[in-house]
Amino acid sequence: MTGWQELGDGVFRRRYESLDLNVGAVIGAGGVLIVDTRASHRQARELVRELKLLTDLPVRRVVNTHFHWDHCWGNALFGDAEIWGHRRCREVLVERGEDVKAAMIDQSRPAQAEEFGEVQIVPPDHLLTVSRSIDIGDRLVHLRHHGRGHTDSDITVTVADCDVTFAGDLLEQGAPPSFGDSFPLDWPETLDGLLEIATGTIVPGHGDVVDRAFATTQRDQIAEMASMAREAHANGASAEEVDVAHAPFPEPYARLALRRAISQLG
Repeated sequence: MTGWQELGDGVFRRRYESLDLNVGAVIGAGGVLIVDTRASHRQARELVRELKLLTDLPVRRVVNTHFHWDHCWGNALFGDAEIWGHRRCREVLVERGEDVKAAMIDQSRPAQAEEFGEVQIVPPDHLLTVSRSIDIGDRLVHLRHHGRGHTDSDITVTVADCDVTFAGDLLEQGAPPSFGDSFPLDWPETLDGLLEIATGTIVPGHGDVVDRAFATTQRDQIAEMASMAREAHANGASAEEVDVAHAPFPEPYARLALRRAISQLG
């Protein structure tokens, strides 16, 4: 897919080939709100150019759905905007951001390492813990933290007047969810919270737009992984000892989900 897709009046998403990432744009009378800023300054510059195809209004607000680099390392290109995120998003970027950047540079091919080397990590400067509504001129955008899931900093972005919700990586289409920083025991209940407010179009962090049926199915799959972990823990089994042949996700993802969940169980 190329170009912007209008999901509701003045609400767009752009699906990028790089990492199959979704970026959101909400246009209000007071300016534009952007959902996530991509993975580097170069990618963010491309985003800035493409926003000109939608509107001449300035970007007044940016929302980071969580702290992962592919969603927020373009923040510096929006220096005149308020940058919103969960309190933990800021804390993790401050505490671990430079270490993650160094690791990405070390692991990347020279051209991509140079691209990552240009990145100035800019954490959110407007923070929430549970929820906040933002007035963008003639409409409200609601930010909510439903609980721990993909990370401990996930927030959703809902444009209530057209029933569109940006879910970040709480949901993923086209690939299994990413469990590296996850809390699988909490994640299903967190998605229950999302389902309470997301009654229309849902934009996952990666992949195509989805609906409530997709979100419910993925919620149940993650709950199944949590149940498998609880059973393994009760039997004294490690994640590596669990038979994952019938798990809802492929073996590497299922193993990681089990490790994370069993670690939560102590």
